[in-house]
Amino acid sequence: MTTYTYTRIFFCSFLLCILQACSSIFGLPSDPEKPTMGEVTSSTAELKNLPLPKEKIVIGVYKFRDQTGQYKPSENGNNWSTAVPQGTTTILIKALEDSHWFIPIERENIANLLNERQIIRSTRQEYIKDADKNSQALPPLLYAGILLEGGVISYDSNILTGGLGARYFGIGASTQYRQDRITIYLRAVSTLNGEILKTVYTSKTILSTSVNGSFFRYIDTERLLEAEVGLTQNEPVQLAVTEAIEKAVKSLIVEGIRDKIWGKAVDSNGGYEALINEYNREQEQNNGRAVGGKYPENYRQKVSVFANVEGQKVKDDYVGPKMNAGGKIGFKYFLTPYLNVELNGSYFTLENSNIVKRNYFGPEVNLEYLLFPKYRFSPYIYGGAGAMYSSKYKPQYKAQFGGGLEYMISRNVSLRASAQYDLGFKDNWEGLVNGKRKDQALRFGIGINFYFGNK
Repeated sequence: MTTYTYTRIFFCSFLLCILQACSSIFGLPSDPEKPTMGEVTSSTAELKNLPLPKEKIVIGVYKFRDQTGQYKPSENGNNWSTAVPQGTTTILIKALEDSHWFIPIERENIANLLNERQIIRSTRQEYIKDADKNSQALPPLLYAGILLEGGVISYDSNILTGGLGARYFGIGASTQYRQDRITIYLRAVSTLNGEILKTVYTSKTILSTSVNGSFFRYIDTERLLEAEVGLTQNEPVQLAVTEAIEKAVKSLIVEGIRDKIWGKAVDSNGGYEALINEYNREQEQNNGRAVGGKYPENYRQKVSVFANVEGQKVKDDYVGPKMNAGGKIGFKYFLTPYLNVELNGSYFTLENSNIVKRNYFGPEVNLEYLLFPKYRFSPYIYGGAGAMYSSKYKPQYKAQFGGGLEYMISRNVSLRASAQYDLGFKDNWEGLVNGKRKDQALRFGIGINFYFGNK
């Protein structure tokens, strides 16, 4: 073999070693794993730490199944795998055991149980003919005072999706996320008269994320270097279903204590007050919660004041435009949750290196549109008109449009980042008329926004 062939073999081997090392660094699986115990969720710990009842409640579950009939979403053709695990009855029974409040009895496969008991009776009658008949009788089956019904009633795909990425000179990175949601209803039914004693409803999001990086570069005329790395993580649907069911069981227990439906099982001196108060606070906080765990009532009141620090760069008839610092303060009044009127005053400097430098101040009026006013994080766009005043020069008039991102750091305070494009009505901001293009300016700003007033 030639030296070139040996070089290629060495390079490929070296690259494989690097990739194996990177796999270990990123924590990617490279060896088979031994079987382990099932994961314990945070809701499991909450169930196991509940105060114990005075006596356990015998409870039966005939069927707690997936009622959605939904298949896994697929981008490439049909997928006949179900989106929701089909063993939800088993998961519910395990949650009832973990709570230490209930004695679950077998009802899902009651036919198998009755058939086995019949085999036992037949065997005893055949082989123990002379024994006492009373000794051959099987103890009676437990019967349930309460039945649990319900199921998984919804699996919503892609309730939130998004991503972020950038690429420059052949080097790029990106991240994406997707959020699904599963919804569960659980109700307790009295076997005495069929009354529905309590119904609870819980939901759990399912998060999928991916991070990718790539490198693409020609290092010579006939040499191309390309590299990629990526990591995807999907929250298991089974764990999400388990957490939602465990949360439903806990809610059923606490509401049953609060509304006194468990009867003798609740000890009058059981110390349930702290548990009930914590649950009531959670219910109050949950009021008004939107999809995705957002609390829109806490954000963006009727009026706000803001202040920005900005950098401006002119696009005029001279060469050498220079970036300068400026600022803006203003006032917003919301006509609707989505739309507001903005009035602001700004100070900025337009400069061409060693040619001209002018300081301007002036008012602007804008209409601003928030895309997601019910969320903590929202893009926005705006547009309007304004004026520019400077000593010794005539006033100038312009239009502007822009957009940005707002993030609520508390109930009344947000951070903003924006980009604005100013378009002049005339071509003489710097005192020179040259060509057909009107004078323009580009601004970038960051600032803080304070909300107050009634919603």
